[in-house]
Amino acid sequence: MRRIVRLPWELLKHAFGWIVLFELRNKVLLLPSALRLRRLENAETRRLAAAHAPPPAALVATVIATHRRPEQLRAAVRSALAQTVRDQVVVVVDDGAGLPDLPGDPRLFAVSLSRNTGVAGVVRNVGIRLTRSRYVAFLDDDNLWEPDHLERALAVLEAPGGPDGVYTALRRVLPDGTERDVLSVPFDRRRAARESFLDTNAFVARRDGSLHFSRLRRTPRVLPREDWELIRRYGRGHRVRHVPHPTVRYLVNPGSFYTTWSG
Repeated sequence: MRRIVRLPWELLKHAFGWIVLFELRNKVLLLPSALRLRRLENAETRRLAAAHAPPPAALVATVIATHRRPEQLRAAVRSALAQTVRDQVVVVVDDGAGLPDLPGDPRLFAVSLSRNTGVAGVVRNVGIRLTRSRYVAFLDDDNLWEPDHLERALAVLEAPGGPDGVYTALRRVLPDGTERDVLSVPFDRRRAARESFLDTNAFVARRDGSLHFSRLRRTPRVLPREDWELIRRYGRGHRVRHVPHPTVRYLVNPGSFYTTWSG
């Protein structure tokens, strides 16, 4: 009897992928909170745009969302500013906790939301919307880039007939600094409906209206993560390519991977 009851679910999983089905459920159940968060995002973007001079113009805007990780944030910012690509603005958006002292660099633009949202996608969206660059890249406050991350991504993006978005390989490291493995999977939207191998720390994309994160309130139990949702949705109407070279040092740490982003 149990197998008969589960048969429709198994058929749907086979047809669409369990990750797609979970995301559909999330959009139905979490829609009211997403609407509230969209209004908050709009209000914060307007407030910050009015309160600050625009960020410097640049080819690439790197958005770093942060919340109460001062030492890790400084390391992430340093790795972004150390890129071989100099035509870049680094935009740090703090989720309502207050900013620590950061390196003095004219390419750095840092702001704080007026209150804690607890939603990484909303924090990143504010950073995207405050900038006007051709490309957008993303870095979490507990991860690091190798110096050639943007150079390798832009070499593919700006080549004749290049794609709209690229993501590099991840060098996954443990909290003690030892290497766990390298995650390098070619882009395949069908495979992405069944496996989670996409991460925005490695993603650099051409800016347009579809380049924004989900505004759903994703607690640690809400799967899939917003990285998967963004890249898979972006890949629906854009060409995405994988660069099989590790340019990201990604911290594998249960305490940070499933961050609650709460006050």
